[in-house]
Amino acid sequence: MRRLALALALALLLVAGIGWVLYEQLNNNITTDTETAEELARWEKQRPSALVAGAQNILIIGSDTRSGSGNGKYGGDSGTQRSDTTILLHVAADRNSATAVSLPRDLMAKIPSCRKPDGTYTNERFAQFNWAYELAGTACTIRTVEGITNIRIDHHIVLDFIGFKRLVDAVDGVEVCLRKPMDDREAHLRLPAGRQVLHGEAALGYVRARYSLGGGSDTERMGRQQEFLGALFREMRSDGILLNPTRLYPVLDAATRSLTTDSGLDSLRKMYDLVRTVRNIPTDRVQFLTAPRKPYAYNANRDELVQPDADQLFEQLRRDRPVSVSAHVRPADGKPGGGPRRDPDPEEPESTELPSDPFAQPSAPPPPASSSAPSPAPSPRPTTPPTYQGTTAAHGICG
Repeated sequence: MRRLALALALALLLVAGIGWVLYEQLNNNITTDTETAEELARWEKQRPSALVAGAQNILIIGSDTRSGSGNGKYGGDSGTQRSDTTILLHVAADRNSATAVSLPRDLMAKIPSCRKPDGTYTNERFAQFNWAYELAGTACTIRTVEGITNIRIDHHIVLDFIGFKRLVDAVDGVEVCLRKPMDDREAHLRLPAGRQVLHGEAALGYVRARYSLGGGSDTERMGRQQEFLGALFREMRSDGILLNPTRLYPVLDAATRSLTTDSGLDSLRKMYDLVRTVRNIPTDRVQFLTAPRKPYAYNANRDELVQPDADQLFEQLRRDRPVSVSAHVRPADGKPGGGPRRDPDPEEPESTELPSDPFAQPSAPPPPASSSAPSPAPSPRPTTPPTYQGTTAAHGICG
């Protein structure tokens, strides 16, 4: 009996030791972004306040950087990066619903003066939204989103191309259904029609494809991204993964190695707490939609928000109120299609098709010491909020 007890004790110590090593490895995989929090603290007086305790607003940024191992195959590394995909995820305080809102990369918006890594400041400007990330990184993107939505961002997650592929491969792929074959040289993707499972490389091409599906429409591409993320979400929260250690560890390893987060999400325990609460949300209460947009009046290749619908949506989220979403309804966005276009450089002069920059300044000032920026004037609101076009995680891609 003593020998048996000793053997059991040694076995338990061994298992505990292995578990601790794996736990620490997963913890150390996560990259913590402390610079963003430090920069946001400089502008605290200008940031919106949180209205509902317990509600969480998480900004998910898909970076199109070509730097880093494996990312160069998607284009040359010019030393810059832009937010190829930006999603504002609102998790309700009662954890009974979650709403993910895609912000168009081409949305024309006021980008505030931001501090760059070298200590200099950019000029405040009116330009397309994804310039904020290239100009001054995550903190500038968060401040721009907060200016657009008047919603305080609690946490942020940054994911690049390789990180996305790791996640898809870790769940053994995501099923999609194509009505017709797909051939997109820009996205490095050729697929037959029909039902099929996409793994890392093909999955990345599918969510990046633009010109072979939807005639160059960013709105339709965002719709595909939302549906794909919904399907990925269903895979990751399934019992086949969460209750199977041999599948769960690769998913956790891929997730932790793929993410750069703020200190509020930079450990396995913090991530687990968030996933555990989100897992209890019914799949039909996890909604994806695109911020109401239309072609920008001065340049059809850019976007502007549809008002008052957009302000009503952001106000509902800010006050943690339910948002109505109709599934699988996306009208054409009216933007011209065609071949690939070159995005303008943020440091180059604005296109003559755009109005002059009303926010440009000769030099960017340092952060104000105590002044508080006024909140945006509320738009007129009808008694009943509109129903927004989008989809839910319950439907996924193949219905």
